[in-house]
Amino acid sequence: MSSPTPTPTDVRDDWVSRLADEVIAEAERRGTPPVVASGLSPSGVIHLGNFREVMSPHLVSDEIRRRGLEVEHIISWDDYDRFRKVPKGIEGVDESWAEHIGKPLTAVPAPPGSPHESWAAHFRAQAEEGFAALGIRYRGISQTEQYTSGAYTEQILAAMRMRREIDAILARFRTLPAAKDDDEELQKALEAGSGAASEDDGSGGAEYYPYKPYCTACGTDLTTITAYDDETTELSYSCACGHAETVLLREHRSGKLVWKVDWPMRWAYERVVFEPSGVDHQSPGSSFQVGLELAPLFGWERPYGPMYAFVGFGGAAKMSSSRGGAPAPIDALQVMEGPVLRWQYARRRMNQSFDVAFGSELQRLYDEWDALARKLEAGTAGAAEVAAHARAIGTADETLESTPHRVAFRTLASLVDLSTGDPAQLVRLVRQVDASVGDLGTLQPRLGRVETWVATQMPAEERTVVRDEPDREALTALEPGQRGAIDLLLDGGGGLPPIGDAWTIEGLTNQVYGVVKVQRGLEPTAIVKGDKEIAAEQRAFFTLLYRLLVDRDAGPRLPTLLLAIGEERLRALLRP
Repeated sequence: MSSPTPTPTDVRDDWVSRLADEVIAEAERRGTPPVVASGLSPSGVIHLGNFREVMSPHLVSDEIRRRGLEVEHIISWDDYDRFRKVPKGIEGVDESWAEHIGKPLTAVPAPPGSPHESWAAHFRAQAEEGFAALGIRYRGISQTEQYTSGAYTEQILAAMRMRREIDAILARFRTLPAAKDDDEELQKALEAGSGAASEDDGSGGAEYYPYKPYCTACGTDLTTITAYDDETTELSYSCACGHAETVLLREHRSGKLVWKVDWPMRWAYERVVFEPSGVDHQSPGSSFQVGLELAPLFGWERPYGPMYAFVGFGGAAKMSSSRGGAPAPIDALQVMEGPVLRWQYARRRMNQSFDVAFGSELQRLYDEWDALARKLEAGTAGAAEVAAHARAIGTADETLESTPHRVAFRTLASLVDLSTGDPAQLVRLVRQVDASVGDLGTLQPRLGRVETWVATQMPAEERTVVRDEPDREALTALEPGQRGAIDLLLDGGGGLPPIGDAWTIEGLTNQVYGVVKVQRGLEPTAIVKGDKEIAAEQRAFFTLLYRLLVDRDAGPRLPTLLLAIGEERLRALLRP
């Protein structure tokens, strides 16, 4: 079942719809079906920062598909790139893995314990599990398979024939300060500490070659081309391992074009119309900029490709995919419903940076998500909000699983924390908060995400442990006003009922906020907005209750906490 989405004319402020319009127009101008592309290197975790490389084209292609038009989203897996350094944070991987530096990622063993045949296969499978769970459909292309099958043979031979033209184009960019910022080949060589690898664009010898062979003896790219004949396609190279040989490039299947030539070649081969890229690819002299002039050599134009901003995690501006600890989409889905994760990418323009956080900020994110749902139900959401929500909950092909009965994430987190793993206690607490909840299954999948979040992500200082015994010393030292406030809370008076008669979330909310008002001679339901003195007294009363109940200055919302403690235990802790 497809998800509803506004028509393009209804969504003037919707960035996805605007880009879809532009991609459709660009494809028509080129006389080709729209092809949108993403490129990923499975050198490590495809983290939530890399994920924007996937989500941006996905959202645009999905919008085009919703309009009933033909479109294809391809993901090129750069698994024929070299293994450039031993990453940190991956269990079982140590410096002994340095022996694989310079080999294709598909020729490097998978991390210990992985069921996959190679390093690239391991991280690709991890990423694709998350993509599938989020409804992302695409055609995956292994660059190892493309190169080793000979799919690019004619393009490689053409690049070698045009090496002088390519060299002349690249020469104009080599002196720019940012020319090497996004270069794969140079960065890989530098990080490997090898002077044998060629420079970023294939230069570095007496003659320029845009092709880099992998050594057939040691399997690395620590090679240097020593001669090439255009007519016979005989190519001679030597390797740092001591091996040297001459091969026929027309038949050679072990090597690849250098990055700045490889990318525009692939644009032409796949007829890519739209491919956004990050800030580093958009700077002067970067691959995307150089590709503007190189793509026509292969019979194509550079794709329409706006820049996307970085997505961080935990306040970081940018995450490195070679770090084992960076969170992947599949990690986020342990604590976050799929629609909520999609929404974070759909609601922001591509040039807006943001962080995906797993700490207390996640509770605020869910508050915003639930507030949007209420606006939709009330018919007060704007067109762009409606569109972002529609793209979050599903695609043109399917609707993602959503929680049928919404209880606030922060409320469920408090209840799960307070129930300390007791299912019966959790059921009791949930039904006291929301009497309309029948089967806890109606709270899934949110409840399961909350339980995982409490177990793995909830900050230790936010965990709640109710006192086993009353703090008799603190109770004895109470001032008359403090004792009077507790008496009003428990026994009522001045318009407040005994606490047992207020034993609902709404009733207890009125009770705890009404105490200070009654002490001031007001009605418990009096509106005192803007009264700083009463607000300060309420904060002081709440702090007193937290100290007496959980030995902290703050904690879960007091009505939720009181429900969890129960009336009998509450009275025992406050009036032993």
